[in-house]
Amino acid sequence: MEKIHNFINGVYCEPKNGLYIDNYEPATGKVYCLIPDSDEIDVQNAVNAAEKAFPIWSKMTIEQRSDILVKVSKGIESRMDEFVAAESKDNGKPVSLAAHVDIPRAVSNFYFFATSIIHFASESHAMEGEGINYTLRKPIGIVGCISPWNLPLYLFSWKIAPALAAGNCVIAKPSEVTPYTAYLLGKVCEEAGMPAGVLNIIHGLGNRVGDAIVKHPKIKAISFTGGTKTGEYIARTAAPMFKKLSLELGGKNPNIIFDDCDFDEMLSTTLRSSFANQGQICLCGSRIFVQKGIYEKFKTAFVDRVSNLKISFPSDPKAKMGALVSLPHLEKVQSYIALAQEEGGKILTGGKRVFLDAPHENGYFLEPTVIEGLDYNCRTNQEEIFGPVVTLTPFETEEEVLKMANSTEYGLSATIWTSDLRRAHRLAEEIQAGVVWINAWLVRDLRTPFGGVKSSGVGREGGLEALRFFTEAKNVFVKY
Repeated sequence: MEKIHNFINGVYCEPKNGLYIDNYEPATGKVYCLIPDSDEIDVQNAVNAAEKAFPIWSKMTIEQRSDILVKVSKGIESRMDEFVAAESKDNGKPVSLAAHVDIPRAVSNFYFFATSIIHFASESHAMEGEGINYTLRKPIGIVGCISPWNLPLYLFSWKIAPALAAGNCVIAKPSEVTPYTAYLLGKVCEEAGMPAGVLNIIHGLGNRVGDAIVKHPKIKAISFTGGTKTGEYIARTAAPMFKKLSLELGGKNPNIIFDDCDFDEMLSTTLRSSFANQGQICLCGSRIFVQKGIYEKFKTAFVDRVSNLKISFPSDPKAKMGALVSLPHLEKVQSYIALAQEEGGKILTGGKRVFLDAPHENGYFLEPTVIEGLDYNCRTNQEEIFGPVVTLTPFETEEEVLKMANSTEYGLSATIWTSDLRRAHRLAEEIQAGVVWINAWLVRDLRTPFGGVKSSGVGREGGLEALRFFTEAKNVFVKY
């Protein structure tokens, strides 16, 4: 049985306690490798390595750091097939999705921040007759990056790339559910010439490794993407230690469809925004609100398209839906489908577990599920499910749909479909969300700020926002 290792101080190493955790392949339900069950000792060893590396890394010129990170980007790209296969096997998603989204985005993340740091400028403020203020942006030191399982390398690189570009050393924890591509990344960083101890990757459970990272006094900032409850714990724990926090948490995103939309484009995009990555994307539009004038037309067309999505093993080139990430997550999603029925919902299509032929007969496959007939404020419409489940709700007016869209504790993203430009701007301003798409979904410009409001998190990632987060501002005044 293959064992994954931690990457500490530039070398792969076993956890000090010698303990390992089973890593399951979602498409088969079988253990295919072992990952370290690391603890605070491994985190401390990583911090020790980072402390030694920080003076070296932070004193490099921006161009030197940039060159190394560009090499990391190219290193992932040169091993594209290896990373794609690993991501698909580890996560259960179709190979085609990993090949077109996950790994190319990781390549782009490293390249974007490798080059953007060169253009990252500070400010100056002149005071007439007095002097001039200028702002220095200095790396924080050692930072912690904790990433989720749904887009493993995509979101892992989204955090560590700006942290490294800004001159920090990183203690990174990938999800214990999907560790493999982070494991492969260590070798790429070594080959790119990154000094030992700059990036340290520690595998293990959140309540052991993640907790040790959050609590360590020498780790001065935490960037976390994951569940809202975990985010609450991190905030309670880290705030008294005055750590900088960036928390990208849950979502329950509305997809608002007016009867004057481009129906065909809306339908195709809504299919994707509902079920991409088996609905396991924090930006998926799980609450679909449709104006009554086209509600029946939409329902008929959408259910027909959803019922014909091919559910198959990840390496099937025709697969549109792969496996959910784990058995506990599958069971959680199934429990919400049962809850929806208890709350009076009607399943229009899907809702059942899918059993494929061997060797995938025990894989975690689930039919994409469409439900109607639920009240907008029931639990199914208020709580994050994070799977291939959407609800349909008709509406008549802007005021009505705005009330329903803003009714949850979450505020990550929203999608609006309309040909009325004034209406689009009105709603975009009033929707409680950090990201709003009009007549589109998941169009991402790496220069723009990304994050949510309410229980969807605090802080922003992306572009200059990320570089600002991973640096400390220092004002210097010089008298004339």
